[in-house]
Amino acid sequence: MVKELKNVILGKPLATEAMSHEKLNIPFGLAIMSSDAISSVAYASEEILWVLIPVIGLLSYRYMFEASLAIITLLVILVFSYRQTIASYPSGGGAYTVAKENIGTIPGLVAGASLSVDYLLTVAVSTCAGTAAVTSAFPALYSHRISIALFFILLITIGNLRGVSESAKIFGLPPYLFIGGMITMIVYGIAKVKLFGYVPTAVNSVPMPMGDITLFLFLRAFSAGCAALTGVEAVSNGVPNFKAPAQKNATTILFLLALIIIFVFGGTSYLATLYHAVPSFQNTVVSQIASQVFGQGVMYYFIQITTALILILAANTAYSGFPLLASTIAKDGFLPRQLQKRGHRLSFNNGIVSLGVAAGILIVIFRGETHYLIPLYAVGVFISFTLSQFGMFRKWTREKGRGWVHKAAINGTGAVITLITASIIAITKFTSGAWVVIVLIPTFVYIMKKINAHYQNVAKQLRVGPDSVPDVVPNPINAKHMIVLVQSYNKATIKTINYAKCLSEDIVGFHVSVDDEETAKLVRKWEENNVGIPLVIKQSPYRDVLSLLVEYIESDEHASKLGDLVTVLMAQFVVEKPWENALHNQTAYFIRQALLKHRNIAVISVPYIIESDMGIYERLKA
Repeated sequence: MVKELKNVILGKPLATEAMSHEKLNIPFGLAIMSSDAISSVAYASEEILWVLIPVIGLLSYRYMFEASLAIITLLVILVFSYRQTIASYPSGGGAYTVAKENIGTIPGLVAGASLSVDYLLTVAVSTCAGTAAVTSAFPALYSHRISIALFFILLITIGNLRGVSESAKIFGLPPYLFIGGMITMIVYGIAKVKLFGYVPTAVNSVPMPMGDITLFLFLRAFSAGCAALTGVEAVSNGVPNFKAPAQKNATTILFLLALIIIFVFGGTSYLATLYHAVPSFQNTVVSQIASQVFGQGVMYYFIQITTALILILAANTAYSGFPLLASTIAKDGFLPRQLQKRGHRLSFNNGIVSLGVAAGILIVIFRGETHYLIPLYAVGVFISFTLSQFGMFRKWTREKGRGWVHKAAINGTGAVITLITASIIAITKFTSGAWVVIVLIPTFVYIMKKINAHYQNVAKQLRVGPDSVPDVVPNPINAKHMIVLVQSYNKATIKTINYAKCLSEDIVGFHVSVDDEETAKLVRKWEENNVGIPLVIKQSPYRDVLSLLVEYIESDEHASKLGDLVTVLMAQFVVEKPWENALHNQTAYFIRQALLKHRNIAVISVPYIIESDMGIYERLKA
């Protein structure tokens, strides 16, 4: 029943061989990977006005447009910089990979933590902003904004659990509807004033000025508007998500994205100056402009609906980028290894679910208000921008290949400008909430270092030496049909095999292959160490260990007869600190729980103690 329900909600499982079909072409890639950056324009202009309007009144519109031009200039620099990142790092990972390989592990972890925070905030901000667009059109729903935002997160999470191609089909159309609606509003809105002589009347009255423009005020407005640039890095982070030729397609999408942002963000900012939109919690700037340009007719609601959709679906960029980034970091041993595993539909399910849960918690904490979340937003992404650009600059100056001076100049300029921008954002938004991100990033780095130290400790204790070979036990109890689950060849595996030899001579090792390279390594070590028991290897196109194990036990290939008791042995790591349990044994736990439901299968967990302090371990060994 549960399996059937899972297939209905998420779709039928996909074989590993279908991976090539789970890639994005240019139209879907632009819609999915760029929806965050495209959607940011819907509230970036508004965030600039939130800073300026209360202080300088009508003068805000002049300086807002100047701030918008500065942001567009920065966008152009970033696009040319990230084009070089795509060309150099087709395997993805973005700022994390660039910084780690060219500057060092700690800068790489800072970039990874910054991007993770950015993706988390992308989901929270975009769903809250989408909810704000809905409540602007239907004010009676404002009091239910938190529940609406959480519902949107649930829908997007389920959509992404259905796989990349499926989520692209579900979420691919709204971005183009939004772009079409915004271009129509910008062109008609400008023509209505400049050609047809319409005199706009502000929906909300512009407050009287309380002071004068200052450099600090302008920089605050600029930093608020830099939210328009979040999501630009997602294309370079997710190159492996694109169809071949992946690099060429990613570069094309990056340039198309830049053109759309320049037109839509610049056009929206200009319309705000023409129509004197005044931000408020109940009525967004885009809603105010649309009501003046189109009236309260069909096009107004079309703009509101498509704005809400694109803002909500901006979270989809994070759902595409974060699981891939988390998998890359987990592969290096700095995040739980469960984040590496592909799920039912070849997506990184654990990363997708983790992102949705964390974003939901954030929405509840900040009461579903976009304006409270925005100050946290751009800090992390600009830190990752800066580290990525410095990493690329270091790469060119170290390698000194063909055209390196030109490339270094582009990335060096980008590094300096993004560093200045990151500093401005951190200073101007510190008391508004940016301090939270500035604290979170080092905290995440510390956690990742602790996780890596634990995995390094485990690897050291499990490493097989010349004295760590399976024992030959002369007098086993001779119980029937022993199956040892084998993931890799290490000391825990050897201990489990030795225990099995105490019980029976009828023993096989059983390995489910989901990675050909890891399986080949296991076979080589198995043969080199003359383990003494056969190793059965089953390929799992659907990454399903349990089904293959039960199928093998019940097959003619296995020596047991129907009704014979089969004993399955698996190693279980025993760790000293409670938090370390989250890093191990999840797969074994689910297998054990499922096998206990079979009458003719017994399960034995063979403990292997992992000492937190290697010094203690060495003393005990001595």
